[in-house]
Amino acid sequence: MSDDERGISAGTVFLSFLAGAAVGAGVALLVAPKTGEELRGKIKDLADDAVDKIKEYASEAQDKIRSSYEDGKDLVLEKKSIITSAIEAGKEAMEREKEKYKEM
Repeated sequence: MSDDERGISAGTVFLSFLAGAAVGAGVALLVAPKTGEELRGKIKDLADDAVDKIKEYASEAQDKIRSSYEDGKDLVLEKKSIITSAIEAGKEAMEREKEKYKEM
């Protein structure tokens, strides 16, 4: 998840939106002329929907994190291999130079 210019991540915006939607829906239910049983049923349905959306969002975030972790791990292993090869090449070059100076 990337931050915009103000440092607010997309996840923060999404969670804020969900919270605002839940509050707005709750207020709408409370001011609507319904019986107590209907109102409780509506609130339960809303809560269930919110929980489902949050679980879905958390699952997506977890998948993205896992993918990013794997990509990062692969990148580190790739760079480690390159660096190891460069170090070995440097050691070999140093040994060749030492041999040249010994022969002088």
